Amino acid sequence: MHHGHGDDGYRHASPILADFSTNVWYGGPPAGLQEYVCSQWPTVSRYPEVLAESLAARIAAHHGVAPAQVLVSSGTTESIYLVAQAWAGARTTVLTPAFAEYEDACRLHGHALRWLAWDDLTEPAHLGDAGELVFICNPNNPTGSVLAPGLLPALLARYPATVFVLDEAFIEFTASIESALPLLATFDNLLIMRSLTKAYAIPGLRLGYVVASAALVARLSQAKAPWAVNALAVAAGHYLFENYARVQLPLARLLADKAALAAGLAQNPGFEVLPSHTHYFLARARRGSAAALKRWLLAEHGLLIRDAGNFRGLTPAHFRLGTRCPADNHLLLNALSAWTALPT
Repeated sequence: MHHGHGDDGYRHASPILADFSTNVWYGGPPAGLQEYVCSQWPTVSRYPEVLAESLAARIAAHHGVAPAQVLVSSGTTESIYLVAQAWAGARTTVLTPAFAEYEDACRLHGHALRWLAWDDLTEPAHLGDAGELVFICNPNNPTGSVLAPGLLPALLARYPATVFVLDEAFIEFTASIESALPLLATFDNLLIMRSLTKAYAIPGLRLGYVVASAALVARLSQAKAPWAVNALAVAAGHYLFENYARVQLPLARLLADKAALAAGLAQNPGFEVLPSHTHYFLARARRGSAAALKRWLLAEHGLLIRDAGNFRGLTPAHFRLGTRCPADNHLLLNALSAWTALPT
């Protein structure tokens, strides 16, 4: 799906005052990152490392795994397509609603797809015939749901022949769970995808990585094109891990602002707010479509939301909001009150 994602303001002529359609941290990149990346400009006159090996080694040291267990990617979307290509033709299960690129990548590479609603997976037996691959986003996008404690290790143990592809692109945006990275010491059928663009607000640089057993990473590497991660993205990655403690986002504040935004919207009779463990959450318009609401908010208020009607398992009335600063959130609440007050 080349279009239909959030953060698509570039496709609209109207000026955007606040973008709620993206789940990227609104505070911008960490201090000092821009200057450092710009200082690395001379490196663009040479080819970058074939597989971003130096950054993979740094990430491995950070997580306490072997360098052979890490593969750097040009964002999580590249990781998804690499997995789909490396396991071309597999029988694959996707927990829904989910990021559309899981489905698109798998269809491109001839997978036999099966769907399972997130809420229907409450114990391992519910997975049934899992197939060769299972895609799970935890915390989930677009719902902000998280797996119940103990469920993932139970799944890994029950289905040893199935590779569980765990997308942790939003792990920095929740206080409800920890990363599943420690499970790699016990299970060799776990493949974790991580993003370096969401929490550090650099989606335009495209940077992520996979951590898994050396065997799974080797299989994935065979599908990867050389020089896919550019030199400036590699430099950004080094900066982030060199300054890791300093560059983390203010999660407690962000989640408090999200709780206030969700509570304010829940008071509006025109909308239903769905629970979430992250700074983004789903809502449902009780009249009209999310697409119509998106157009109206953009034209009348310069505010952009994520129409979530194209997520499998959701309806045309669903939309996703990514929390911003309190002043922006107040603008959105007022605009949504004005929408509710419009004559039907």
